[in-house]
Amino acid sequence: MKDIYEVILSRRESADENSYTAYLFREGLDKILKKVGEESSETIIAAKSLEAARANCVHTPAASGNGTASPGDLTESRRVDLANEVADLMYHILVMLAERGMPWEEIEDVLAERAGKAGNLKPRRPD
Repeated sequence: MKDIYEVILSRRESADENSYTAYLFREGLDKILKKVGEESSETIIAAKSLEAARANCVHTPAASGNGTASPGDLTESRRVDLANEVADLMYHILVMLAERGMPWEEIEDVLAERAGKAGNLKPRRPD
């Protein structure tokens, strides 16, 4: 992730008209946050679509040349969709962090600290 973040930082300084990353920086925080929101929603939809594909995946023979996809093909397609949406979300989050001037190392430090914790589940409040 740090390597990708470094590329994003370099694009922030770029005036390249063909760079999507440079475009996002030119458009500013509101545009970047809009993309984070869109990609978050698309990631949720992709995750739910994969869940539905798995639930409907029965063990049947693969499609036999009739032009229809097997349930396994649908599940794999949904896995690819989810991977792409997660990548898009992570990219836009990195752009947001760069726009806000937050070093990637701060995020790594927080994640490392959390990885060392056990039993930090917050108790449920009574209804």
